[in-house]
Amino acid sequence: MTAKPLLLIDGSYYIYRSYFALPPLSTKSGQPTGAVRGAVNALQKLLKQYHPTHIAVVFDPPGPTFRHEMAADYKAHRPPTPDDLKAQFEPLKQLVRAMGIPVLCVDGFEGDDVIGTLAKLAERHGQDVIISTADKDMTQLVNERITIVNPFTDKDGILDPAGVEAKFGVRPDQIIDYLALVGDASDGIAGVQGVGPKTAVKWLQAWGSIDNLIANGDKLTGKVGETFRNSLDQVRLSRTLATIHCEAPVDLDIHGLTRRDSDREALKAIYTELEFSGLLATLDATALPAVEDDEAPSAPPIATRYHTVTTQSAYDALLKRLIEARAFAFDTETTSLNYREARIVGFSVSLEVGEAYYVPLAHDYLGAPEQLDRNAALVAIQPILENEHIGKIGQHLKYDTHVLANHGITLRGVVFDTMLASYVLDATATRHNMDDLARHYLNYQTTTFEEIAGKGVKQLTFDRIELEPASAYACEDADITLRLKEHFQPLLLAEPKLNHLFHELEMPVAPILQQMEAKGALLDFPQLQRLSENMAKRLAELETQAHAIAGMPFNVASPKQLGEVLFDKLMLPGGKKTASGQYATGEDVLEGLDHELAKVVLEHRGLSKLKGTYTDKLPQLADPVSHRIHTSYHQAVAATGRLSSSDPNLQNIPVRTAEGRMIRQAFIAPPGYKLVSADYSQIELRLMAHLSRDARLLEAFTLGEDVHKATAAEVMGVPLTEVTNEMRRAAKAINFGLLYGMSAFGLAKQINASRPQAQAYIELYFSRYPGVKRYMDETRALAAKQGFVETLFGRKLPVREINSKNAAMRQGAERAAINAPLQGSAADIIKRAMIAVDAQLKLQRFDAALLMQVHDELVLEVREDQVEAVSAMLKVAMSGVASLDVPLLVEVGVGGNWDEAH
Repeated sequence: MTAKPLLLIDGSYYIYRSYFALPPLSTKSGQPTGAVRGAVNALQKLLKQYHPTHIAVVFDPPGPTFRHEMAADYKAHRPPTPDDLKAQFEPLKQLVRAMGIPVLCVDGFEGDDVIGTLAKLAERHGQDVIISTADKDMTQLVNERITIVNPFTDKDGILDPAGVEAKFGVRPDQIIDYLALVGDASDGIAGVQGVGPKTAVKWLQAWGSIDNLIANGDKLTGKVGETFRNSLDQVRLSRTLATIHCEAPVDLDIHGLTRRDSDREALKAIYTELEFSGLLATLDATALPAVEDDEAPSAPPIATRYHTVTTQSAYDALLKRLIEARAFAFDTETTSLNYREARIVGFSVSLEVGEAYYVPLAHDYLGAPEQLDRNAALVAIQPILENEHIGKIGQHLKYDTHVLANHGITLRGVVFDTMLASYVLDATATRHNMDDLARHYLNYQTTTFEEIAGKGVKQLTFDRIELEPASAYACEDADITLRLKEHFQPLLLAEPKLNHLFHELEMPVAPILQQMEAKGALLDFPQLQRLSENMAKRLAELETQAHAIAGMPFNVASPKQLGEVLFDKLMLPGGKKTASGQYATGEDVLEGLDHELAKVVLEHRGLSKLKGTYTDKLPQLADPVSHRIHTSYHQAVAATGRLSSSDPNLQNIPVRTAEGRMIRQAFIAPPGYKLVSADYSQIELRLMAHLSRDARLLEAFTLGEDVHKATAAEVMGVPLTEVTNEMRRAAKAINFGLLYGMSAFGLAKQINASRPQAQAYIELYFSRYPGVKRYMDETRALAAKQGFVETLFGRKLPVREINSKNAAMRQGAERAAINAPLQGSAADIIKRAMIAVDAQLKLQRFDAALLMQVHDELVLEVREDQVEAVSAMLKVAMSGVASLDVPLLVEVGVGGNWDEAH
């Protein structure tokens, strides 16, 4: 008998969880595959973690089970299995069998019963069991030999007896009684009305079991005690339904659950049919022979040659190879994720797939082996890293560029960034970190940083990690980076538009962002301090007002106390409680209340957020000596191509409120310089005119009309000269609202009109601008047909829920399909502008630097005597980056601070 645990996998949970958690992927022929892909990824993760010798994947049978005969309501209220999910069960089973893993499904018995039977059988043979599921019913099986893991989340970790008690408040042997008391609406297990988890735990901790509760039923007080005494037949039935039947007719013994060799030909056929190109490309990694009993895996899934370089002769030989290379993958290991603070601990390179080198330079722990001198080693490789003719391949190389700059090295010759390649190919298929890319595209489970460094407060910095695991981790980073590059490059070449977008837009923007981050924007610390003090005074005034209105003191920042004041004390209508039992007091709720207290609290919240996020925090984030703030720009986050920023988030500083403008006043120019702001005017509306080819909209922009006044005149049927400010405001809401798919209900709320009036405005708008209506209809239809839309420059924007049977999801996808080409094209244009402006700054040798990019605006720091020339250059350079059917208008402002410039 093997010493390794038997691994039992709840296949039904895997496929259901993947279906509802992941995007609905499908093949070109329309065969759904998303749930299969998610389930296989989770299975691969589990196999890599445990290397099981004995394993089974268990599914529920398609028909009724013995529990349906016992209770007509059992699972009767569950919605039917969606057709596109039903179609994925058989392909998953075929794939699992081809991987050499037994698949079990027993008519008349749920998967839980089959897993329970096998788990108890293994236990009787003295074998440990790991059950992979998130089904709480399974926790009744847990004991010293049987544990539960969930491969989709680390939230609960491994559920052993102590873990079950910590999670549910009862022991595993009490779970059946717990479920019988609480019930399970999705399974049709009634439980006892009025008994929730807290009551069930309290009763079971006091009485131990349902049998003891029944025997002492007269001691259970209150209405819930009476309900229990009147529900004994129901309780007994619920207990029977909740009990896992551990004697299901399973024909296999433990030896029948041995993992066999994978069937490579079968896997190849399945991967080809399901269009799993990543799995197909790494078939050798997935077609491993089964591990023999009691043996650790003899080799990693992919044959590798990883080397640790600790001698000068080995380093010299490596440098010689790098000098002669056309390109190589490169990755740094550092002391921090903060690019301003990070120092190099070592670096890894890979010149051939499967081979990598780690050069440790600063591992510092008790017993650490001798390493090369860091300064000398970096000086030796500096000419290679700064050589533009030797290509550098990396994952998120903007970070490595910062780190190398901290050591006086300027990284040049960057030819391929795998993070950006993944983002360009499919922005929404996965997150774009290396671990997720390797799993999604290469079907490879990387070693995570937490595995070698630990978690939380005890997590080690890289310099404290022992050399052997550190080297393996670092070499894998470089190797997988090269593998990803080899995977992505042909995909990009197969789509010329995306290839151009990658090489001519995203790759050139990255070093510009790095320069902007390194430069930073100067802050006026005294201004921020004054703002914080003024905001603190105003917040205190608002608290006093809130207490006076409520007639009692309470914590304005506490949603619980606020809810009680609004809906219990003041008895305002519309109070709804959340799952936690407290009233919902979100912004939408407060805005719907016609009461002075709601207005005061909304102002308090907004001000408190600005104070905590900006006026208090900006000085803490800034360099204490230079007073410059160094944000982080994120290129591979928003599906539309928009940049985002963090620490601080520059995109969220409000521009229309007085407080927001005062915060912008704290971003200042140093003596002898000015801030120059260049902003595209109404770019998304101009793009709508271009894309829709609507004659009236094109005319308005071409003639330089105020497009909002023009819309007001058209929709409200008045001459242009008679359009009031109120009419223009309503027209502006219509113009921008329709870009984002706003409904009549939303527009009515926006312009304070009735819903029929708002609907009439929308209908009038479309009658006056029929090209816009045609564009929207055609875009929705195209998105439904091909599953994506495109920007002007070929960026693909997936719209995965466009054909969803869920109306809300489908309508949301339709709105996104209309807006994404507009917002995405605007994002592409501002990036093209950054490249053009950066080139002109260098070409004309201006004493000026790009500082910030926010929405459709670029902010520069410019020497005073060059402001006029730079301003003229900005208008020409930015307006020339795209050829539209309407003018691309650039507005330039100048000031001593950001607010003045904007």
